[in-house]
Amino acid sequence: MTELDILHTVLDEWKAGVDAHEPKRVASTFTDDAIFQGLHPYGVGPDDVAEYYDSQPLGMSASYRIVENRRLADDLILGYAAVDFSFTDRPTLPLYLSVILRQVGDSWLIAHYQVSRLPEA
Repeated sequence: MTELDILHTVLDEWKAGVDAHEPKRVASTFTDDAIFQGLHPYGVGPDDVAEYYDSQPLGMSASYRIVENRRLADDLILGYAAVDFSFTDRPTLPLYLSVILRQVGDSWLIAHYQVSRLPEA
């Protein structure tokens, strides 16, 4: 699989968990020591990820487009994506997402997750 294929596989599963409002499913895409930075204070590990996504509103969904990717090492892939979080009761929130995936056994998992807002041009 290419770096892009691997990123899509992991982010598609992340997205499926977000869209279904299944925080534990989202958390299962992260390593045990993952550094997670959403729009709230950071956390470490799947429990913090699950807690974060459990606090998100029902009906929130995500769509993403991978902008850049790089293989940093045999077992590390960097991905940079534009992500739109849609809601049932407010405007879509466009963000940018950087992830580092790490190979753990036969699986690829998110070891670092950072979202950011860029100022509008």
